[in-house]
Amino acid sequence: MLTCEICGEEIMLEEDMKTHLLLCHLENDMHCPLCSLSGVSYDELCFHISSAHPEEQHRGQDSASGSAGTNTGVTESGKPQTAPELLLSQSSCDTASEATPTGAFSDATDSVRSEQNTTPDNGCSSAGETAPITSMMTTQCAQTRQESVQHCTEDYNGSKSEDNKPKHKHLSSPRKEKLFSCPMCALVCSSAFILQEHVELHLQEQQSVEGSPGSDLKLARQLQQEEEHTRKQEEAQQEKEEFKKLQRQFGLDGRGGYCRQMERTMGRAVARGLMAPAEFHFKRAEMMESLASGVDDGRTRTHGVIRALYDYYQTECRDCVHVWLSADTDHYCSSEGDKGWGCGYRNFQMLLSSLHRIDTYAPLLPEKAVPSIPQVQSMIEGAWKEGLDPQGASHFNQRLQGTQAWIGATEIFALLTSLGISARIIDFHQPTGPGDTHPRLFDWVKQYYSQSSRNSRLPPRLIHTSLPPLYLQHQGHSRSIVGLEQKKNGKLCLLLLDPGSSVSDTQKLLSRDTVSTAVHHVRKFYGSLKHKQYQVVAVQGVLSAEEKQISILDSRTLHAERIP
Repeated sequence: MLTCEICGEEIMLEEDMKTHLLLCHLENDMHCPLCSLSGVSYDELCFHISSAHPEEQHRGQDSASGSAGTNTGVTESGKPQTAPELLLSQSSCDTASEATPTGAFSDATDSVRSEQNTTPDNGCSSAGETAPITSMMTTQCAQTRQESVQHCTEDYNGSKSEDNKPKHKHLSSPRKEKLFSCPMCALVCSSAFILQEHVELHLQEQQSVEGSPGSDLKLARQLQQEEEHTRKQEEAQQEKEEFKKLQRQFGLDGRGGYCRQMERTMGRAVARGLMAPAEFHFKRAEMMESLASGVDDGRTRTHGVIRALYDYYQTECRDCVHVWLSADTDHYCSSEGDKGWGCGYRNFQMLLSSLHRIDTYAPLLPEKAVPSIPQVQSMIEGAWKEGLDPQGASHFNQRLQGTQAWIGATEIFALLTSLGISARIIDFHQPTGPGDTHPRLFDWVKQYYSQSSRNSRLPPRLIHTSLPPLYLQHQGHSRSIVGLEQKKNGKLCLLLLDPGSSVSDTQKLLSRDTVSTAVHHVRKFYGSLKHKQYQVVAVQGVLSAEEKQISILDSRTLHAERIP
């Protein structure tokens, strides 16, 4: 009874043992003993030997008288071996190689075994004649087994020796087994295949955890939190940029006020060669003198505008049924020091120039001269200190001097109230006509100017009233309403003085040759006023001391008259 040294199976015959070794243990390691072909099945290898190496099968017939045990491919009876016999010989050699401990014999012993102790079948020791196999043999690496098989094949291949003498078989010494460490834990594996299976278990476990419902919910919450955090950051950045834009728009970004802007503008003119250095120093001295006195230098003032319009309407525009003009008003335009933000201050200067000419309001004004823009800023700060419009004061942080801050209708109201002048704010908060127009605004202006001719049964065509102009505010700009036209077809037209018009353009109204063209820039019909909202500040009398205190208290929550 023979026992397989690899799997322990018991087999009766030696031929059956060879077949068992070939089919059970060498099925995945089939290779040709005569060439380098490998990785094929048993049947394919038999066909390969029969077709590719037929001369090896007949070589034994020519050398039958030689040693039968030392010639590979020849049986003991001198007949050539068939392909299955050659493979069985290979199997026997592999088995003997696996059963024999590497390095168990010396070179001299290997030589004696190869010359004297060849087996009758193929020159290799049978399984029963080998030494007992220890546990060390079962762990021998595949590379050592392959080298042993190659040595065994060379021993029985007579063609590799010129004298048909067997070569000495040198068994290789055992190599140190390579270890493989798991990249995901501390386990050390003896082969790459075991390591691969172990890592796949790790991955399967991780996928099962990640694929659980709780993991999906956690991932969704994490993504939602990240998205929310990103959105908040973007909103904060956008809000910061918009706040800076608003600060710059309203002159609260620390760029300095009227004096500083004037110096920068004149300095750039000198650098470009548009102004001589001597002229720069002369204008700067004038500016400093004006700021010290608090009176406007008058360089942007145009006098006699209303009188010029009155003369024009006496002879022109016969299609107008009625024309109302305000009291005499001077035009003030923006200068290098307030360009882009000073329209509110310039309109207030126009209003003051008219109030100075009206006997009702002139005594309330401290001086006959019109104050400069820095002085107007100081006057508004004084009104805030009296308690007027605390919300507006908080918006500007109680400070206007030295800034380029825009002012609007509420600041004009607070300033007039502090001077003892009664004023009201009318808010046309939405369009009241087709095409986003404001016909209700035109109607209200007509009512304002026509109050001076209510006692007349038939008002004259041209009326020069003693009413001050109206302050007109909309988004981004303000102008002064100094008159109104009424056409024969009933249409109304406002007459506006714009601080954005230069001195040269405004002076064209004073010349008979250019007044007809210049008036077109003053007249504004329904289609010319299409902003969403307009506010009007109207002067309507004088305040007593008691009425002024009531107005100060009421301004804590400032309300405008909304139309409609």
